[in-house]
Amino acid sequence: MARRRKHRLWTVAEKRSICSQTRAPGVSVAQVARRYALNANLIFKWLKDPRFAPAQTAPVESLFLPIEVQDRGASDVPAAAPARSRPDNLGRVEIVLGTGHRLSIEGSFDGAAIAELLKALVRP
Repeated sequence: MARRRKHRLWTVAEKRSICSQTRAPGVSVAQVARRYALNANLIFKWLKDPRFAPAQTAPVESLFLPIEVQDRGASDVPAAAPARSRPDNLGRVEIVLGTGHRLSIEGSFDGAAIAELLKALVRP
């Protein structure tokens, strides 16, 4: 029977990545901890360490990505598809990254939160 290791070893880069995810708008330390099956107290401990904690006053970096706007005419919609009515304040955004990943957002959304998500996705 194989023995389970009690402690996981996280690299410095992994700790920095996990700590930086806690700074995204609308994301709590508890959510990030659940994502990685960690105790939130461990992340709080890492956040106190200047090696891992993201800068509090980091300037916001602008990032422009090439986009392609496609008109989805009536020919793209199947004839049997029922028409859906939407309130005026709801919309749909679909972003296809160069890696082939697709991000679809429908309804009301926070543009700043989407920008933070995109920055995290395109960083090397």
